[in-house]
Amino acid sequence: MGIRIGGVGIDTNDLAGSTAFWQAVTGYRVTSSDAASTYLTAPEGAGPHLFLQVVPERPAGKNRLHLDLVTGDVPGEVDRLQGLGATQVGRHDGWVVLADPDGNQFCVVAA
Repeated sequence: MGIRIGGVGIDTNDLAGSTAFWQAVTGYRVTSSDAASTYLTAPEGAGPHLFLQVVPERPAGKNRLHLDLVTGDVPGEVDRLQGLGATQVGRHDGWVVLADPDGNQFCVVAA
């Protein structure tokens, strides 16, 4: 197959805050930014980039698409991410659903 996921877009109402949050979550670096968007790229290009874009509306309801962040330490990462401003939405056997400061949901999943 000749296709791959190059990036994932995340809507935000606070570009600076969202950039700081997702950089701290992932360790990705800013590769380009302007008043409307920021690209965050994985170190050494390992994985899809994140594209943060400013939108006027607030999120309504559950995401139709979300990130799964995989770790060997779900409780430790959940604590760390909540310290960065994430909020817990749900807890399941093997994963925890969190929301970023804009309300975008994502999961922290056991490796």
